[in-house]
Parts: sequence; structure tokens; C-alpha cells
Amino acid sequence: MLYYYIYGEVMKPDIHPNYRVVVFHDTSANAYFTVGSTIRTERTITLNGEEYPYVTVDVSSESHPFYRGKQKTLSQEGSTARFQKKFGRFIGNK
Repeated sequence: MLYYYIYGEVMKPDIHPNYRVVVFHDTSANAYFTVGSTIRTERTITLNGEEYPYVTVDVSSESHPFYRGKQKTLSQEGSTARFQKKFGRFIGNK
């Protein structure tokens, strides 16, 4: 069986997916990302004068609240007040 070297590693031919630059479009934020990927798609888009494979996504780091810093946080004041109400008398009497 024939093997060939890539970056010092022995690789079997014809079993690895096609790695290429792909444009991902976040439709909710209207943002475009060019990322190396092995995803299969028939659609293409021209971006900056180059033709790339094209994939649409609903959520990415541009639109997800966790990455945008808009996530909801629990009220720490409420839990601290409940703790003090339950156990404050023990802590204050050192």
C-alpha cells in the first residue's frame, strides 16, 4: 500500500476529506466568516473577488448571546441576602 508524508506524518491516500477555505454566513447577524473546513456544499459565493464554497448558519459567535456578553446572570444579591439571613448570626459571633 502506498503512503505519503504530510508534515512528517505518514498518511494513507484517498481517505481524508477535502480541506479548503469555506465562507460561513451567519444569517441572524449578517456576518461572513472565512474558515478552513471539510464541510461539503454545492453552493458558492464570491467574496473579495474570490470564489469560495458557501454555507449558511443560524447562530455563530457574532449572534449568540453567550459570545456577545448579553447573557443573563443570576442575581447574586438575592442569594447573598438569603445566605446572610440563614447563617449571618453564626458568622457575626466570632
